[in-house]
Amino acid sequence: MRKVILIAVTLFMTTFSNAQEMKTVQQIVVSGEGKIKVTPDQAIINVGVENTGNDAAEVKKKNDVAIDAILKYLKGAKIPASDYQTKQVSLFKNYDYEKKKHYYQASQMVSITLKDLSKYDAVMMGLVDAGVNTIHGVEFKTSKLAQYESEARVNAVQNAKAKALDYAGALNQKVGKTLLVTDNSSTYYPRPMYAAMKVEIDAGMPRETLAVGEIEVTANVTINFALE
Repeated sequence: MRKVILIAVTLFMTTFSNAQEMKTVQQIVVSGEGKIKVTPDQAIINVGVENTGNDAAEVKKKNDVAIDAILKYLKGAKIPASDYQTKQVSLFKNYDYEKKKHYYQASQMVSITLKDLSKYDAVMMGLVDAGVNTIHGVEFKTSKLAQYESEARVNAVQNAKAKALDYAGALNQKVGKTLLVTDNSSTYYPRPMYAAMKVEIDAGMPRETLAVGEIEVTANVTINFALE
């Protein structure tokens, strides 16, 4: 028991000593940001089927037939089963105030991770032909996120250190050892846009319909440097 108490006291004194050192040492606190711009190599495509009618069972059946055709298309297109998933299913009774009668609306959404962007146009047209009549959005991501996050963290530290050198130089002082590093980064997962758009098929539509642009991977850090 005395040994446990002794260890606890030692840890407390060490922590207290470190805290006291940070209070007494002249220091500068700076924040740094690192950004990596990346061309995405994957897309998450959110598509769906929506049908309306006067009979709930009939509306659901139409949806089931379309979804079955869509899943069979994805399988035939060699999209791995692990790369697509049902995300949302609904069947509800609604009221048309203009026609003054009730109707039923069924909808189902499928999220597809496309790991080869060169297949985007072909897959989208195949999905429409299979029965997709709503598009809920497309998100872009990179398969090397962990690598780029690491690079962004290094850049954030370098950015913080450059700021510290600027401030210390202006004060005719030098930057000393690092006292504390706080990671302020937060992982952001883009959310799909659930406001559905009806698909209108145009036989003459251009095949090149994807502009991937760039995505930004960021890291933020706060560093306490000693001043000499």
